[in-house]
Amino acid sequence: MPFGICGPDRRENMENDVKFVEFVVKAIVDNPNDVKVDRKVDEMGVLLTLDLNPADMGYVIGRQGRNAHAIRTLLRVVGARNNARVNMKINEPEGSTRGPRRENREPVDTSAVDDLKI
Repeated sequence: MPFGICGPDRRENMENDVKFVEFVVKAIVDNPNDVKVDRKVDEMGVLLTLDLNPADMGYVIGRQGRNAHAIRTLLRVVGARNNARVNMKINEPEGSTRGPRRENREPVDTSAVDDLKI
């Protein structure tokens, strides 16, 4: 069956990817009501865009991106069952706590090099 022609049963199976991402992400975040998944289909496949609370970015991404990588790997399995390529994009919200924050670091003493004329 071509990708663009979907019966009701096929469309329901294809949207399992959204349900899967919502289920997994809502289980690991502190603010599950803020989790939103947008689904777009184009010639490249399915793109799921994940929006969530800025405070939950660290939980979803994980150390060195391991959680996000694991979710994407499982999404490939979900997509393979429906003969579709599924990718996930995580929108980084304004004010997210990802990475070290500059304002939390101690100030660096630059007085030794301030007078150099380089």
